[in-house]
Amino acid sequence: MSDAETLSVYAAKADDYANLTDEAAARDPSLVAFIAAMPKRGRVLDLGCGPGGSAAAMARAGLVVDAFDPVPEMVALAGRHAGVSARKAGFEDVTQVDHYDGIWANFSLLHAPRDDMPKHLARIATALKPGGRFHIGVKTGTGSKRDTLGRRYTYYSESELVDLLAAAGLTVFDRREGCDTGLDGVDAHWIVLAAHA
Repeated sequence: MSDAETLSVYAAKADDYANLTDEAAARDPSLVAFIAAMPKRGRVLDLGCGPGGSAAAMARAGLVVDAFDPVPEMVALAGRHAGVSARKAGFEDVTQVDHYDGIWANFSLLHAPRDDMPKHLARIATALKPGGRFHIGVKTGTGSKRDTLGRRYTYYSESELVDLLAAAGLTVFDRREGCDTGLDGVDAHWIVLAAHA
């Protein structure tokens, strides 16, 4: 993700975002299910890890956690969590082959341009071990726009996202949807999908 305005918002609001998300991460039923599905000492990637709340929960569960984020301030926060290996990296830096038991992309890929999503998902599918688990969360809707803070979002319908995952060789087997208040103070509808390679 290379949108400078989006990255600068996250840099400026890193601590606020950590306060909003870190405690909630451990209670996220999708994350609980993701962790439970991993093998003992499984290797996972938190792609677009933000301040690292989800990565920390994975590490506490005994998983080997890599955490990527393009914002240095987020990497610094994520790296403070025990057991989390955090580095400045983006979606294009997923270059491994058959490497991860699971990849967690929770409300990160929605910042990528729509035209880039197929190549990002293809990299993810390649990086997963056979049968590996993938989690993706996006805001639902159509088109793309900036929020009141200046972050760029690309919105998806469930069917569009399922089709994109299928084209990358990933099969959806579970879903959740809801509505929450984000960093911008606005309620947004979302969907999360779980898929396997």
